[in-house]
Amino acid sequence: MALVEITPQKYDVEIDIVYATDRNFTGAPIYSRPACYLHRDAADCLKKAVAMARRHGKRIRILDAFRPQEAQRALWNHTPNPDFIANPDIGSPHGRGVAIDLTLLDENGKELDMGAGFDEMHIRSYHGADGLSKDAEANRLLLLGIMVSAGFEYYDHEWWHYQLPNARSKYPLFSDSSLPQSMMK
Repeated sequence: MALVEITPQKYDVEIDIVYATDRNFTGAPIYSRPACYLHRDAADCLKKAVAMARRHGKRIRILDAFRPQEAQRALWNHTPNPDFIANPDIGSPHGRGVAIDLTLLDENGKELDMGAGFDEMHIRSYHGADGLSKDAEANRLLLLGIMVSAGFEYYDHEWWHYQLPNARSKYPLFSDSSLPQSMMK
C-alpha cells in the first residue's frame, strides 16, 4: 500500500488530528477515527523535517495529513472556498496522501505563535502576511525553511500546509476504502 501510518513512536511527532474533533471550522468531527497516514514519499520527507526541527530544539505537531475523498467532499460542502478548500472534483493533495498540515512545538510542548490559527481562513494565514509579530514571522519562516528543505513545497494561503511537488499529476487519489481501517463515519 502506498499510504503508511504515521505514529508518534515511529516518527517522533505529536499528532492532533483536528478533523476528528469539533475543533475544526465545521464545528463537528469529520473523521470518526483520528488516524494519520501519508504516502511513502511524503513520510520520507517528514522524517527529514522532524530531524531538522529537532536540531533547532523544536518538535512537529501534525494537525492533518491524508484526507479521504469523502472528507474532502464534506469540507467543501460546508465551505466551498477554493482559496482554502480544494474542490473534491479536482482532488486535493491531502487526498493523495502527499499533503500535511502541521505546526511547531517548543521544548516544553507548547505550540509556537504563528500569528493565525490552523484553518483560519483569513489573509493573515498567508505566507508573508503583513502585520504579524516578529516572533510569529520568525516561527513561520523556521517552519517554511524546515519543510522546504525536507522536500515539501508550501501553499501560499496557509502557513500550516505543505505538500510534495507535482502532487496532482504524480500521485493518485485515495478514498477511505483504501485504508486498512476506516477513518470516516
